[in-house]
Amino acid sequence: MRWNIRISKEAQKEYRNLDKGVRLQVLAGILKVSKNPLPHPDGYGKPLGNKHGKNLTGFFKIKYRDIGIRVVYTLVLKEQIMNIIVISERSEEFCYEIAVKLYEKYGTEIFKDIFEEFN
Repeated sequence: MRWNIRISKEAQKEYRNLDKGVRLQVLAGILKVSKNPLPHPDGYGKPLGNKHGKNLTGFFKIKYRDIGIRVVYTLVLKEQIMNIIVISERSEEFCYEIAVKLYEKYGTEIFKDIFEEFN
């Protein structure tokens, strides 16, 4: 059973701007991880923690090496919701900078069910 997937309007915009073939790869990865987005060893999640001097504790990533895409997400454990916060074609540092800005924008609400359904 997969977790419910929600997406920020910022990530939705980036997702829609991706080339169709890349978008399908990103979707496949998100669906795979959503089956168990918890951190390793129980799931596929890769915690971010402190990246480039920015505290992203509670955030996780999906990295697509072949296509240079990064997805950053948070979890709402009780409701089993995976919040897609960032989808970025840019560098790792740029991607995490966006995550920090969105964390500043949404605050701790970023760890709650506040985003629209991902479809």
